[in-house]
Amino acid sequence: MAVAPASAATSSVVTSPPPRGALFIVFLTVFIDLLGFGIVLPVMPRQAEPYLDSLGLSPLAGGVVIGLLFSSFSLMQFLFSPLWGRLSDRHGRRPLLLLSLAGSVVFYAVYACAVMVPPERAVLGLGLMMLSRIGAGIAGASVGTAAAVIADCTTPENRARGMALIGIAFGAGFTLGPLIAYFGLAVFDRQPWGVGAIASLLSLVALAIAVFVFKETRRPGSHTAKSLPGVARTKAVLGMPSVGTLVLIYFLAIVAFANFEATLARLTESAFGMTDDDNFLVFAFIGFMLLLAGGGYRPLAKRLAETQLLAGGVGLMILGLAGVGLVAWTLCGRGTPLTAADGWTKPLFYAASAIAVAGFAAVNPSVSALISKRADPARQGEVLGVNQSFASLGRILGPFMGSILFAASPSHTLPFVAAVVILGLVALLVPRLRASGPVAS
Repeated sequence: MAVAPASAATSSVVTSPPPRGALFIVFLTVFIDLLGFGIVLPVMPRQAEPYLDSLGLSPLAGGVVIGLLFSSFSLMQFLFSPLWGRLSDRHGRRPLLLLSLAGSVVFYAVYACAVMVPPERAVLGLGLMMLSRIGAGIAGASVGTAAAVIADCTTPENRARGMALIGIAFGAGFTLGPLIAYFGLAVFDRQPWGVGAIASLLSLVALAIAVFVFKETRRPGSHTAKSLPGVARTKAVLGMPSVGTLVLIYFLAIVAFANFEATLARLTESAFGMTDDDNFLVFAFIGFMLLLAGGGYRPLAKRLAETQLLAGGVGLMILGLAGVGLVAWTLCGRGTPLTAADGWTKPLFYAASAIAVAGFAAVNPSVSALISKRADPARQGEVLGVNQSFASLGRILGPFMGSILFAASPSHTLPFVAAVVILGLVALLVPRLRASGPVAS
């Protein structure tokens, strides 16, 4: 299906002010999605272990089940992001975002119920855990719709600064999620249902705020085709000028960064002997740096073009992940414990991780802003949904690749070597964007 060019009416810059509270609700929606993800992420493998033991599964088979619990979330986002975006183009952003938050309320509550199932009923417990992850993934497939709200409410000149809000929300959710999980379990006397209950209650608060504050942002008179997403429509989106290249860049960057995220806890244990509680703080540090870097991106977007920020972000990711790989090679490759002489490696690890996170914080909004500027304004939700769908595919493939490569070598450096190689390919693609011509406003 050919992509119709934007009409003058649909391509004009918004002159009326955005609905009050729209950007705040977008921030809150993405923040709650990532907060719930960050709350559950550190404890889910351990909460699944009693059911795996009850079934008598081998460590390898148990690892496959845990892997499915993780990947099902991103798989649902991959499948549903274009649909959510397309439906928001047809029916409005508000009903889709409210539905997303309502889904989070329900399915995090399902997770709380799942971990209360006794171990002897392992099939039911694991089935409910899987249902909660699938449902939360579907509900969380609204990031593309959230990006479309920002596109509705910003001019092309301010688009990158607006998209940075999503990165800041990611960082805030990823920072506070593990900390809330840690302290929340203490508040609920280490009851296993505590993390699901907290995530569900926070989603309910966000839903209540959205119901009373958020107004529709989709432009009146916008017309879209009546067909729903499919292979033909996805190919049409990828065929838009430079959009396919941008989606590929984002996909590869996500693969590299998700590779890093998935191997982080295992690396800190192998290299530094960190405990689970230590890893809570490591993940909180990563989220805090993502939040800080996202805030720093907004003033930079006033002075620099998105392509410049994108190129700089890719360069920082390469530098940071190479530094993490150096730490892994230094401490794990030789097979001896950490000594006083190796005291420089931990500061290097934190510095390199911060640099990699800062790079990703620049790549994320730059790609979204560039895609939004090159898309028909009447199809913002669909186009940005396709981008988020491929990002979700990257979050499936990145951890899978990283987990295999981490175990493939005693030095545990292969995941970071692979990430640097992938980002090298991204660096070769960025100049094509500069040569693609002016951005449509």
